[in-house]
Amino acid sequence: MSNSADSTSSPVRRFKPVRLLTGGVFALAGLIFWTSFNTAQGTNIRTDSSMLRLSDLIQERSHKNGELEDSAAAARAEVDALARRDNGNTAAQDRKLNALGTAAGTQKLTGPGMTVTLTDAPPNATAKIPGVPQPQPNDLVIHQQDLQAVVNALWRGGAKGIEVMDQRLISTSAVRCVGNTLILQGRVYSPPYKVTAVGDRGALRKALDSSPAIQNYLQYVAAYGLGWKVDQHDAVTLPGYSGTVDLHYAKPVG
Repeated sequence: MSNSADSTSSPVRRFKPVRLLTGGVFALAGLIFWTSFNTAQGTNIRTDSSMLRLSDLIQERSHKNGELEDSAAAARAEVDALARRDNGNTAAQDRKLNALGTAAGTQKLTGPGMTVTLTDAPPNATAKIPGVPQPQPNDLVIHQQDLQAVVNALWRGGAKGIEVMDQRLISTSAVRCVGNTLILQGRVYSPPYKVTAVGDRGALRKALDSSPAIQNYLQYVAAYGLGWKVDQHDAVTLPGYSGTVDLHYAKPVG
């Protein structure tokens, strides 16, 4: 009888580990979908207009910074003219002061020189040399180290002054790239990037040709079509630096 009773009773349901795992996966997927929806609030994250608004804001601030720099440069020129007129310096002292301004990059500089232009490759570029792997996106854009390599080589070649885009470099200038844009002294630039130097053109060109970093860049020029152009100038004028020369540094919290 006991055996008969056991055979007619309802079977005990036992969950297999695989079924438990499957249920957990579906539960986790549901949580992820809900979190994603709650974050996006029903919008397309990849085409969110907030990113476009941020880009517009950056460009607007960059343009505003340029206007402020132009205004500051005009005011500085006026102040300098008044100071030179009323400071009682001798002609020799004025010459020394002008020489210091030229060395510091705050005075205009004219002389022979050259302009180096770097440009991104076309976004659909393919390898131009047999046996070279097809490019990754990073292979087709100008990077910070590429611009720095040009600037460093020109300084090494004895440049008396350097301008990147429309801004004169001084000792505290930093060439920085974020993505495929250049941020220089509070302003934002897109390629093509132009670097202009005043100095002995033969020495400048020799410094470019002997730079290992530039030789590496030129391999990408040949392989994928990145832009590289060097223009010689009999005479070119660099503007004086018009931004602030105050140093900003971090302070310990105490």
